[in-house]
Amino acid sequence: MNTFNKKIIVFASLALIGSVGCKKSFLDSDQLSQYSPETSLGSVAALKAALNGLGANVRQEYFGDSAPMLTESIFSDVAVEGTTDKSTPAQDLVSRITPDANLNSDDFNKIGWYWEQEFRGVRLANTVITNIDRPTYVNEAEKNAILGSAYFYRAYHYYRLVHQFGDVPLNLKDIDAPKDDYYSTKREVILAKMKTDLEFARNSVSDNVNKGEVTKGAVNHLLTKINLALGKFDDAIASASSVINGSPYGLMTARFGSTAGDLTKNVVWDLHRMDNKALPNNKEALFLVIDRETLQGNTNLGSQLMRNTVPAWHFANLKTPYGGTAITDAATAEIPLTRMYGRGIGRYRGTSYSTKQIWTDNTDYRHAKGMWMDMTDLVYNNPALKSSKIAEERDLYGKPLVQYDASNIKQMFTNGSLDTIRHWFGWPHYKVFINSTNALANDPNWNPPRGTNTDWYVFRFAETLLLRAEAYYWKGDLGLAMQDINTLRARANARLFTDASKITIGTILDERARELYWEEPRKTELTRIAYIFAQTGKAAYNGKTYTLANFSENNFFYDRIIEKNDFYRNNVPTLQGVNYRIAPYHVLWPVPASAQRFNVNGRINQNKGYTGYESNVPALDKIPD
Repeated sequence: MNTFNKKIIVFASLALIGSVGCKKSFLDSDQLSQYSPETSLGSVAALKAALNGLGANVRQEYFGDSAPMLTESIFSDVAVEGTTDKSTPAQDLVSRITPDANLNSDDFNKIGWYWEQEFRGVRLANTVITNIDRPTYVNEAEKNAILGSAYFYRAYHYYRLVHQFGDVPLNLKDIDAPKDDYYSTKREVILAKMKTDLEFARNSVSDNVNKGEVTKGAVNHLLTKINLALGKFDDAIASASSVINGSPYGLMTARFGSTAGDLTKNVVWDLHRMDNKALPNNKEALFLVIDRETLQGNTNLGSQLMRNTVPAWHFANLKTPYGGTAITDAATAEIPLTRMYGRGIGRYRGTSYSTKQIWTDNTDYRHAKGMWMDMTDLVYNNPALKSSKIAEERDLYGKPLVQYDASNIKQMFTNGSLDTIRHWFGWPHYKVFINSTNALANDPNWNPPRGTNTDWYVFRFAETLLLRAEAYYWKGDLGLAMQDINTLRARANARLFTDASKITIGTILDERARELYWEEPRKTELTRIAYIFAQTGKAAYNGKTYTLANFSENNFFYDRIIEKNDFYRNNVPTLQGVNYRIAPYHVLWPVPASAQRFNVNGRINQNKGYTGYESNVPALDKIPD
């Protein structure tokens, strides 16, 4: 595979995309206001630049404060929104998540962002597809590679949309005039069209491309997800196997990259270092988004991943058992915890399930000391402790924080303010630690340290294995499912499973939670799995069966979350008096009311459980003209 090529991926080309982006639709922006003719997509270079713009659009999901991936995570079993100093975040989902609510704000949620940006991605892909015959190509293969890449991006966005919002408008053409007559199309019709497009793309796109561009491996990976969603399990096995067997991809099992010589770490640490993700010898990267401090067009503020996911230990006002201030976040401290682990604010609050219950194997690299952090791995670093009048308190300096329990927890916080939601939980340091080459110097994202510009995995070979394992599970081939899971567990030095009869969809979801933190869109994948249970009538491990007829009232998505997410199950209250709540109908998000309001000559259906559902009309059961 070619190395990363700045000339291809450089984001200066996004200036060209500006003319494409002038054409707006209520589906993805601020209401049909302005249009301009296409004058800049008549060359191969221009179409490739447009594809790079599509990659930059995908990139936004992972980066920035309150990144959209946070919203995907909190509608699931692995996390909740941990911001507890205000009452606006998406915690009581029953009251907060409505069609007319603020659905696109750092302090609320990013459901509206997904609606706008996914449809923006569809529109940009359609622009490339519509203009595909304009340039002069070296040969047909060059043309088909560009077309196949555009098909991939369109399928990527529609795969997400139908598992976030259900039936949505299907638009396969570039828009050249205001459009206000959309109708929802059935989810399965959209998925079937995307499958056809990806089957073309996998024969057109190469793996020998620059990092950040669409690969054949990425196409087959996405095709596997769509095959699963359609219930075509043999096809899913075939498309996944084309990546797993006989391709340039594979699990990274040996130390590599800039950190290979660090004997205190392991190959999983290497895999997730920011400067190793796009290396030519990293066989695990199927599809990356590229974001570098040195490239024009990089994202503002970078990933902010440590800010989003690390506990807010720095303003927890933690006390020693003797009443002294336990900890400081000063970047210049003798023991600079903020530079070592990042200065988080605890937005992504992992559940007991994801931070404790799935970690039953003490040999697993992904939960090893130095890889996974618990609060008791932090140390008392307040220099004032060294001069404490209490000898025992002086002795605490540099030693691990004391584990809280029922007898001392309130004494650990100033004024007994108990907030273990935001301040006291474990996190995967190996995944979220993103250091800066300009630390404490020129990088504003390291003042204080919270993350910076970095490449990120969108699709990775490890997930391909789990997708094939899932396909085997649906077919009842539990031995083969276990074999694929064990391949991944062996790389992580985890104990292998030996009893195939105990493999369930829960086994696969547990392994996904261990492996794909901040990579998988967990809500999307849980909804996809819930649809499969409803489509097939297959009994889940909880003994229940489901149907499409009452999907919004009774589904695996909700049952899984209530089983595993202790915050939603127990209606845990925050310090603001907000109780965590979720409902079965949250299996699908509400269509933003603004999208319906401006669609005066059509009907975009609302999902059941939300105001406006009563005005629905039958969704289209064929591709619209």
